[in-house]
Amino acid sequence: MIEALLPVQDISAQYPMIMGLALMSYILGSIPFGLILGMVSGKGDIRKSGSGNIGATNMLRVGGKKLALITLILDGAKGAIAVLITRDFIPEMVALSALLAVMGHMFPIWLKFKGGKGVATTLTCLLAISFTHGLILCAVWLVMAKLFKYSSLAALTAMLCAPIVMHVALKGEQVLPIILISTLVYIRHYKNITRLLTGEEPKIGSSKK
Repeated sequence: MIEALLPVQDISAQYPMIMGLALMSYILGSIPFGLILGMVSGKGDIRKSGSGNIGATNMLRVGGKKLALITLILDGAKGAIAVLITRDFIPEMVALSALLAVMGHMFPIWLKFKGGKGVATTLTCLLAISFTHGLILCAVWLVMAKLFKYSSLAALTAMLCAPIVMHVALKGEQVLPIILISTLVYIRHYKNITRLLTGEEPKIGSSKK
């Protein structure tokens, strides 16, 4: 399995380093900054309010713009840091590092594997892999969010484009982890997809009852 995700010539020779970087990526990704900020700021457990998510979009509903921005920055930074550290040791592992960081955010061991939806972490991981191509995907998100006012729709559109854009960035290598990331984001957004189809999805800045 790991051979398909990691195009390294001799995996056995680098196995300890690969495992260490993989664990580091997951642990960094699993830090629940939204939950921590909610507790520290006095907003309480944000999983009990709004959409129940620990990400920046729900923090916007529960805690306001300032806390949402801080959550967005921190959730993004943890993924980027994981990828940048990995790049210094095994460049061929950056996409796998991104996948594990996103999985850590979505399925943190500290929260019984019930985490966020991974959009901010994903986008900054992709920015760390290729800043130019990551910016393209961020631009897709921003344009869709501006036009339609749905954070989920913007995220889903960006993730639909991600495998194609990163295929170019990575010159056809390490694409499978990117496909898996996009798939996981779609799976985590299944309720949003249902609400989008029924017209019940709340728009950016609105409060969810």
